Amino acid sequence: MTQRKKSVLFLMLILAVTAAAGIFIMPTPGSAIAGNVKMPNLILNNYKPWRLGLDLIGGSALVYDIDLTNIPAEDYQSVTAGLRDVVERRVNLFGVSEPKVAVVEKGDDRYQLLVEIAGEKDLTKAAAQIGETPVLDFRVNCAIQNETILSCETTKLTGRHIKSAKLELDDLQKPIVALTMDEEGAKIFSDLTEQNIGKYIAIFLDNQLVSAPSVKEKIPNGEAAISGMTFEEAEKLVERFNAGALAAPIKLASQRTVNATAAKDSLSRIMYAGAVGALLVMFFIIVFYRSWGLAASLSLLIYTAWCLAVFKLVPGFAMSIAAITGFLLSIGTAVDANILIFERAREENRQGIDRKAALESGFKHAWTSIRDGNLCTILTSLILYFFTTSFVKGFALTLMIGTAISLVSAIAITKVILRATQKK
Repeated sequence: MTQRKKSVLFLMLILAVTAAAGIFIMPTPGSAIAGNVKMPNLILNNYKPWRLGLDLIGGSALVYDIDLTNIPAEDYQSVTAGLRDVVERRVNLFGVSEPKVAVVEKGDDRYQLLVEIAGEKDLTKAAAQIGETPVLDFRVNCAIQNETILSCETTKLTGRHIKSAKLELDDLQKPIVALTMDEEGAKIFSDLTEQNIGKYIAIFLDNQLVSAPSVKEKIPNGEAAISGMTFEEAEKLVERFNAGALAAPIKLASQRTVNATAAKDSLSRIMYAGAVGALLVMFFIIVFYRSWGLAASLSLLIYTAWCLAVFKLVPGFAMSIAAITGFLLSIGTAVDANILIFERAREENRQGIDRKAALESGFKHAWTSIRDGNLCTILTSLILYFFTTSFVKGFALTLMIGTAISLVSAIAITKVILRATQKK
């Protein structure tokens, strides 16, 4: 089989994959991204609907101050990370659309929790439920006078170590809340019970004593029980614990609402600007490079479909203005790679080498520059993704994925198209 026939078969496969990707990235009917446009109701595009960020669909943003007064400085990072995970799980229970929860360090040992809830209209309810999440901690060496606990020593065992909670009945048929701890919590609890046999371990909820059981023996399995409540109180406590108990108190500092109409207008403008920009880029390369430009334009369309399909498949990914910006920037990277190839091929052609050989030489010699430039972009994106806050992460992720895919589209796909369409 000749090289051209192989390229034609490979191109057909690429186009088939692109067609499937094109259907997959189509918005579902009635979704915010579809707007008033009637979209076909297909299995593939309904498989995983697009998730849109707060700035594109509207919603609410809450800012909480984190009280780390009783937390040792060396535990700040672990406590705030656990706090973020708990609040995210708590918000998810309310069925809101793609919440984003991030911790921001404000300096001077001050931390804030940013909660973005896209599409959430009942801001008061969401804020109340997040704020009502209990703060649980275990304390030892309590000073007791007339059955009243005067003071205790805090321990490292907090609500972030609670894995699950269940409502059970004791021997007297009274309600108790049975707590199961995670691996780290079980080890801490095992050490606490071993060191405090014959003493009390007090359980505090929002700085209020709820139980102070006496330790009779070492408990290695990470299980504890809270008693002394009514059935209603126990049921509410179980519900709140399963949503997640916080290791540090939080207080609502500010909130803002993004109007859905304004967000929809932003989305329409971005989609329009992106389409116009892509068409202008294709027009430019077709005017300057003729048939090579046509091949690069087709490669760019394929690249766009593949990128969007990958974005849609990324777990938890929500398309935002920052993410779209990163994607549009990666389109420029993809086109830039083709320009490097074509300019090198032009130089070879001016030196008397025929177009076919000059083009092959262009792909071969431009690859090093394209690889190094794109790897630098990917490295920068990785740094941005792992060391910045949530909205920058979206920009970094789309730029990184887009740049990686552009290496394939600029080199392999464009080369296959040119080989499949070139004259013998």
